[in-house]
Amino acid sequence: MAMAAAAAAIPSLTKALIKFHCHSGNRMLRRLRVLTTPLPSASISICGYANCSIGKKQKTKKKSWINGGGGGCVSSASGSAPALAVAKAAEPARVKRRTRSDKEFDVEHVQRYGDGETHIPVMLGEVLEVFSNFPLLRSFVDCTVGAAGHSSAIIQAHPELQLYVGLDVDPIALEKAQAQINAISLCDSNSPTSDLKVYTLLKNFKHIKSVLAEVDEKLLNHGVDGIVMDLGMSSMQVNNAERGFSVLVDGPLDMRMDPRASLIAEDILNSWPDAEVGRILREYGEESNWRSLQNKIVRARLGGGLHSTGELVDLIRNTTARTRGGRQGWIKTATRVFQALRIAVNNELDTLEDSLYACFDCLAPGGRLAVISFHSLEDRIVKQTFLKIIESDRKDDGDWGEEEKFTEDLRKIKNENDGKEAWIRQMINGRNGTILTKRPITPSEGEERLNHRCRSAKLRVIQKV
Repeated sequence: MAMAAAAAAIPSLTKALIKFHCHSGNRMLRRLRVLTTPLPSASISICGYANCSIGKKQKTKKKSWINGGGGGCVSSASGSAPALAVAKAAEPARVKRRTRSDKEFDVEHVQRYGDGETHIPVMLGEVLEVFSNFPLLRSFVDCTVGAAGHSSAIIQAHPELQLYVGLDVDPIALEKAQAQINAISLCDSNSPTSDLKVYTLLKNFKHIKSVLAEVDEKLLNHGVDGIVMDLGMSSMQVNNAERGFSVLVDGPLDMRMDPRASLIAEDILNSWPDAEVGRILREYGEESNWRSLQNKIVRARLGGGLHSTGELVDLIRNTTARTRGGRQGWIKTATRVFQALRIAVNNELDTLEDSLYACFDCLAPGGRLAVISFHSLEDRIVKQTFLKIIESDRKDDGDWGEEEKFTEDLRKIKNENDGKEAWIRQMINGRNGTILTKRPITPSEGEERLNHRCRSAKLRVIQKV
């Protein structure tokens, strides 16, 4: 609406372009051709979300663009008087800045546009719901803080929060998360709950016990109220070609989450035994054509080996047969191969089960652990480990497992389109804890339309008794 008003306010004499800026970071832009007067070089940022500052960062030099995203307040402007007049005509009432005391958090905006960075947090509304019925959420740990999407929402939705700990092995993501969380905390400096203690550490979540002991020894005795683990990659990592995670852009065969690690994907492809390469493709990638890919990778070593993601993609493309109808099926194969290499480089699966046990031990009575996985290997480990945790003190000669009670939770999520129940959460009661998700929670159709990368996500939640 704001952009339409801006277009109508310009006299119709010559042609110019108005560029719509979608500040989700994916650079998906639409252009509208209208009749206007010539405008000098200008840069105007319009955004309707109080905490979003993406528009401020985008400047134009050669063309006359008007950058807008949601019809909000003009955050920055540079140019001549005609350009500023357009911005003034498009400016509605200013939006009150959100603080950590405000209970409402604009989930729809964050899901659609991201959280001020290029990463869109997955299943944000569901994660908020998991911790929404706590009497008091005083302590919270984000084991994979990333761009602080989930953490920012939790901090803003729970003004009673007193201690926050964020962990990540990616120093680039952790630096951005620190800035995001500090900005939220500073916005609430006059609130009585502004004494939130924030700790962000460059650590793997497998070290959560030692981290909590380092932060506050009392946490190991009393435990924390909530823990979240998002096992997927952030869009910032995928979109950065230098990290080597994407099959669509050429870059080095790196794939390290932690740049301090020594092993990279190039080492696996060019120096590991061929049987081990095949095992990785078969077990970690669940790739049916693993043997042909293994042979091609080994043969490529005779010509100097593989040294970029583009070379690996070309090898996969030439090895993968066309699917029915003449369509190329190499993209799915490449995705599975990249997944297998990423898991092997970062040793993701070997430490996951032990980390889940450690996180559960760090929970306070009644505390909850929420885990988001993105492929069947991770989800299978999470599911089986949760079952082991709640039955870990079961006697061998007992039939206690037949006494599990399956009860329906009161909360029912409605589908946005037809109003039918998308899923009904059921619980599995155990001696040590309760699995709140007998079936995993999956993203809604609406979220999948907004963020296609979330389509394989599964959320499982366990609560300590």
